[in-house]
Amino acid sequence: MSKFFKGTMILMLAAFITRILGFINRIVVTKLIGEEGVGLYMMAFPTLVLVITITQLGLPVAISKSVAEAEAQKNTKKIKKILAVSLGVTTGLSLIFTPALILLAPFLSDVLFTDNRIYYPLVAIAPVIPIIAVSSVIRGYFQGRQNMKPAAISQVIEQVVRIILIAAMTKAFLPYGIEYAAAGAMAASVFGELASLVYMFTMFKMKKKFPVRRNFFNSLAKGKETLTELLTVAIPTTGSRLIGSLSWFFEPIIVSYSLYLAGVTTIAATKQYGSLTGYALPLLFLPSFITVSLSTSLVPAISEAYSQKRLSVVGIRLQEALRFSLVTGGLAVVLLFIFAYPLMETIYGSTKAAPFIKLMAPFFLFYYYQGPLQAVLQALNLARAAMINSLIGAAAKLGLIFILASQPAFGIYGAAISIVVGFMLVTLLHFATMLKVIPMSFYVKDYIKLAFIGVLVVIGGTWSYEHLFTGNATGVRLLLGLSSVSLLYCFLLYLFGLITKQDLKRIPFVNRYIH
Repeated sequence: MSKFFKGTMILMLAAFITRILGFINRIVVTKLIGEEGVGLYMMAFPTLVLVITITQLGLPVAISKSVAEAEAQKNTKKIKKILAVSLGVTTGLSLIFTPALILLAPFLSDVLFTDNRIYYPLVAIAPVIPIIAVSSVIRGYFQGRQNMKPAAISQVIEQVVRIILIAAMTKAFLPYGIEYAAAGAMAASVFGELASLVYMFTMFKMKKKFPVRRNFFNSLAKGKETLTELLTVAIPTTGSRLIGSLSWFFEPIIVSYSLYLAGVTTIAATKQYGSLTGYALPLLFLPSFITVSLSTSLVPAISEAYSQKRLSVVGIRLQEALRFSLVTGGLAVVLLFIFAYPLMETIYGSTKAAPFIKLMAPFFLFYYYQGPLQAVLQALNLARAAMINSLIGAAAKLGLIFILASQPAFGIYGAAISIVVGFMLVTLLHFATMLKVIPMSFYVKDYIKLAFIGVLVVIGGTWSYEHLFTGNATGVRLLLGLSSVSLLYCFLLYLFGLITKQDLKRIPFVNRYIH
């Protein structure tokens, strides 16, 4: 098994466990603080993501790419410089932005947001910035060496610690008000990230092949060339991520203001935004653990192959990644579309957010496809093009939110439609950019086959759920429905040739049964 495929499988397993644990967290939080508390949490969270994006300066991707290239050249000295420069930059920026977020929290909550209770979650989450700044550098180092285990295990540790603390902290602060309970949930996240960093740092000390502290400041002082090399990748990457983070930062502000224009009260707007972003979107984003893991492995794998001029390997890995994203994303789409209502009822005890899933799920295949495309553009030094594409998509999304959500006929559904249009546009632009640079075949038949399979599975799955499993309890009925639809989908993929026996042989634990 190649390092690329092995690393992807490790990340996928860890990401799957992490997402499931994250869902347990979310279920606990929603049960305790409801739509309104989740709305406060989700309105504050984009501000944190924006600050972290600025603090990291796009270095994790640049570190991964540069370490992979230095590793291919057996240049240990350069790897040490990469780490010294990266830690110096991210630590310095985190020491600036952490107090800045705390000091600006009153302005953000009172002026920009329509609900000033966001102040407490903002302050509670601020200490996580330096923690993530350091851990992201170490994670980038391991990913550059295509050793995905430390990063994968650290994600699981973070979620386990958060689960242990989140119920206790939320309950402890709930008597003081819903805003304090949301702050307690944020604080639990800080301790989870701290536990993750402790593990990552321990693994780094055990696995590194060279002393980092020795002559650290000397490496930092002589790292001007290394910094320039890192920033060549990091700045366009930061631009792309900064656009996404800024878009997410302004999203709750524009949504709440647009809903206000549509006649929706502040508390109702907070609840509606919480329902969309705290209930529906996490379920829609859940399957992306596959493509996120794939994307993380793609950057160093393609960078290494590209630096060695093995263009045929680049093409093969790209086609594999896109085909894998297509078939796994297709399964996610049909499952979410068919079982939107029973899934929401089983997970949250409420179906208020189910219409959002029904509306958005068919288009989320574009989102699942976007990650690998972005990773390829970054690995091939096309991060600037990816940044421009992201800017166009973000502008379109925010503009549409204001236009649609401010209309009473659309309301919060206008925001849902705008989010979908935004990532569809970015994905199409990424694909067009990639085709200009990399000559590759576009298998139109595969997309037609997948669409046909999707229609068949939706019809068959809906009929079977409504007629065959009606005598069972809701949970059992849902499990039977998910299993039968998944099996039907996989059978049709094999029947239509979208997955082959050779593909199955590459899957651990399955390959032993394939001859």
